[in-house]
Amino acid sequence: MSTTIGAFIAGGIAACGAVTVTHSFETVKIRLQLQGELQSKQETKRLYRGVLHGVGVIYSNEGLSGLLRGLSCAYIYQMTLNGCRLGFYEPLRTSITSTLYNDPNKQSFGINIFSGAASGILGAAAGSPFFLVKTRLQSYSPFLPVGTQHSYHNAWDGLRQIYKSEGVRGLYRGVGPAMVRTGFGSSVQLPTYFFAKRQLVKHLDMKEGPALHLASSTASGFVVCCVMHPPDTVMSRMYNQTGNLYSGAFDCLFRTVRTEGVLAIYKGFFAHLARILPHTILTLSLAEQTNKLMRRFEDRILTGRKDKIP
Repeated sequence: MSTTIGAFIAGGIAACGAVTVTHSFETVKIRLQLQGELQSKQETKRLYRGVLHGVGVIYSNEGLSGLLRGLSCAYIYQMTLNGCRLGFYEPLRTSITSTLYNDPNKQSFGINIFSGAASGILGAAAGSPFFLVKTRLQSYSPFLPVGTQHSYHNAWDGLRQIYKSEGVRGLYRGVGPAMVRTGFGSSVQLPTYFFAKRQLVKHLDMKEGPALHLASSTASGFVVCCVMHPPDTVMSRMYNQTGNLYSGAFDCLFRTVRTEGVLAIYKGFFAHLARILPHTILTLSLAEQTNKLMRRFEDRILTGRKDKIP
């Protein structure tokens, strides 16, 4: 097992590789979530009609740069979030399990869920300012705008403008829903992944390798999307608001459902699924490989240190 620092680095690298592939679907998802904000169905103009239509419209009007808007922020956020999520999950799980059962290898679904949620919440809180700017960059369109529009030259300009006008509090706008969203997703992502992995090995006799990682990651990604999407919609709207359109997460949820209907909290679900499935598959599959490389690297360093001790 890698050290916590090693797992943090391995998890961050894996997540950055995944987000490079899936970022364009995240852009579409955010615009679908903001489309028709606090408007009835009759009033809403459907500028983006779905995943593929959204990708096509953005690409034809804004080019590849429009689809990849905010990618630099996404890299920093993914390094922070998934570094914490993948780096702290196993140390938390083994520590709690050892304390309660005196056996770090015992599997407890409740402890696994708690460890996943806690590690995800830590990452979401640490990376929230970058997700805030990323959301605003992705929602901006000079051609087909939806929601509040924020004109930032780049990620650092966005951070500077927000800090200048709203201070540190502005940079952490929406951190509550972000922590809930990520806590929901993280509470099921790794436990579901490892549960699916154990069941596939046990019942289908699958061997350790890419096929097992792919199947386990697919199961995990689908569950994550179902659990995480409603708070994700609330978070996107909280992040993108200017001033105090919503007084808090529950106000946002209540007004969204009251004005747009219950299904509004699942706006952009298929775009989210198109992003989260490959993202989860790539992140967890790459994490298996980067963790192996990190363990080899650490073993060499630690072995080298031991050899030098007289």
